[in-house]
Amino acid sequence: MSVAEAGETVLIVGGGPVGLTARALLARWGVRTLLVERHGELSPFPRSRLVNVRSMEIFRGLGLAGQITARAFPPEYGRVRFRDTLRDRDFAAAVMAGVHAPVPESPVTGVVTSQDRLEPVLLGAADTPVRFGAELVGLSEERGAVVARLADRRSGRQTRLRVPYVLAADGANSTVRQLLGIGTAGPGALGKVTTVVFDADLDRWCAGQPAGVYFTAHGSFTPLYPEGGWAWFGPTPEDGARTDWHELVARALGPGADVRHQVLRVQHWVMNAFVAERLRQGRVLLAGDAVHAVPVIGGLGMNAGLADVHNLCWKIAGVLQGWAGPSLLDTYETERQPVARLTLRQAVANAQLLRTAQTRRREQLQAGGDGAQRVELPWSDRYFAQLGLVLGVAYRSTAVLTDDHTRPEPPADPRVHASSRADADGATDTHPATNPHPATNPHPAPEAHSDAGAVPGMEALPATDYVPTPQPGHRMPHLPLTPGRSTLDALGEWFTLFTPDTAAWAPRAASPWPLRAEALPQGSAEGLGLGPGGALLVRPDGHIAARWTDGPPAPAALFEALAALNGRP
Repeated sequence: MSVAEAGETVLIVGGGPVGLTARALLARWGVRTLLVERHGELSPFPRSRLVNVRSMEIFRGLGLAGQITARAFPPEYGRVRFRDTLRDRDFAAAVMAGVHAPVPESPVTGVVTSQDRLEPVLLGAADTPVRFGAELVGLSEERGAVVARLADRRSGRQTRLRVPYVLAADGANSTVRQLLGIGTAGPGALGKVTTVVFDADLDRWCAGQPAGVYFTAHGSFTPLYPEGGWAWFGPTPEDGARTDWHELVARALGPGADVRHQVLRVQHWVMNAFVAERLRQGRVLLAGDAVHAVPVIGGLGMNAGLADVHNLCWKIAGVLQGWAGPSLLDTYETERQPVARLTLRQAVANAQLLRTAQTRRREQLQAGGDGAQRVELPWSDRYFAQLGLVLGVAYRSTAVLTDDHTRPEPPADPRVHASSRADADGATDTHPATNPHPATNPHPAPEAHSDAGAVPGMEALPATDYVPTPQPGHRMPHLPLTPGRSTLDALGEWFTLFTPDTAAWAPRAASPWPLRAEALPQGSAEGLGLGPGGALLVRPDGHIAARWTDGPPAPAALFEALAALNGRP
């Protein structure tokens, strides 16, 4: 069997939202890719639901936000409701921050949608090869390249492909991770779950009170599409093989509901919770569920995977195109693994708090409790208020220069730096605040504190609030440049220099790095803590790489910064 040379083609393994987004991002950089997916087509199952505000910012940069929003639910579905059964009244509700309504910190709004609505949009975002029904069965690294062995699942025919890099986004049961022998840390399997897709007219209980999820004492309901369709999900019964799924859904709808419903599909799955020990091995880089499988409650998993490839793809492009050194790829794990650990802890806490509330309410009902006896929800109105995690993480690596323009060494105890009010006031970075209302979380589950991938010394719930900050490492704050145009819209396949004085920063020679300057209105510059000659250098993934508050300290300051953070003198 001969080895086919693929030149500078990056092999992407996995055709879910993360792999498809990586393909679109690399295509924007002019990087050739081949995506292989073991299944014969895109997933027909409506799995991931929430596209959060940060992911929509990424999709806005790709020109896809409008298409995704047009196929999604209206904003009023960006809330969760709690009921005894679906036909009962709410006894609590909470909005999804950045989804139910716009937030001033972003030019976009997240959406509730279904994965089988999202993936076709992502597939059409690039014109590069996709091979369905092709399974990765072997990997080896030799002579500065990766040799991948692919098998056609229909014919069994195998081919070998030689590529410079492999980007693995092949899910929680990642073949790539297993082939490389990369272990995982965390609670592991939290339980078996079943999803039942069914058709029914539930408008009498839901049309006037829309929600992305209805949590009940007997499982949870989600509307699938604006046009119709429903799914119920909950713990798989011990006698799952003999369960009457029609009767189970009827019981969760409520006694006397008298609703005709037709069960269409039943899917069993395992709710996993782990973080991979490594995100990279040589020329193979892992992203998405392959490196952080988290519970679905809170909608964090897919969105964290999209942020992974947003962080990674510009670095791969830089190395392949020669304006970055190979060491830049080391910063991917340094920056993203702490975020994966904190995301895991938040998602595990969400899942366990929900399970506690549902169990308590079910026990109350079984004991004869009436509607006036309500269970106290342990997270109160803070549930889904996760902008501190979604928008507030900051990176600490050699791809970020501190305010004294040195490259910081990552801390021995890696943590995610979330925005705080101290940050906004110009103080040094702080770690994520713990839940500002600890009394609303009186029963933290032990698993949330015992997973091996957790950040030592931190509470189960990270900061819920986000305060923009112009400090290096943080996401570039959203500020209007002109009507309808945000600072985030100035970002792209280049480094962006934001400054009120573009002439003072004009390069005296051609830049070997992709670079654009963006003039800041004076008011915006002051809001970012910049003087008349100051500047922010922002990476292609929207995180601030360097800051000069009062002007260039030397004629070569900008080029020296770009060389340092890209590992390319």
